[in-house]
Amino acid sequence: MLPFFEGIEGTALAQLIRTSLWLFPVIEAAHLLALCAIGGALITVDLRLLGAGLTRTAIPDLAREARPWLMAGVAAMLATGTLLFVSEAVKCYHNPFFRVKMSILPVALLFTFLVRQRVARGAQGGTSMRTRVTALVSLALWLGVAIAGRWIGFSS
Repeated sequence: MLPFFEGIEGTALAQLIRTSLWLFPVIEAAHLLALCAIGGALITVDLRLLGAGLTRTAIPDLAREARPWLMAGVAAMLATGTLLFVSEAVKCYHNPFFRVKMSILPVALLFTFLVRQRVARGAQGGTSMRTRVTALVSLALWLGVAIAGRWIGFSS
């Protein structure tokens, strides 16, 4: 598997990102902004699912309003994350936090778009045990993605 990662890191795109004075930091900043967009959309709806915020707004309406921000954030996060990975593929290969993040991320995405979205659409009136558990699982998964992602940069 290592030769595959070495091949990715040896591409012209990877070398361009790695050798540019400004490209990597700009991509990383965009990646963090995308995470903020995702976090804002998720936390707003998850807090509502918990009954802790915006209680005058119907959950399905709030989820519908937050969805474009969530979709844009996910698209930007995946695009910028791919570029960051390409530039440091071998480092990522050896980094346990990268593996943790890449293990949690697909679970978080599937949970968000298959489970959480369905629960939010169907939530009527107040919160139930189902909506609260869904929100807590969502928050835990995305917090795991964020923490593991942050630790990628702090470990060698």
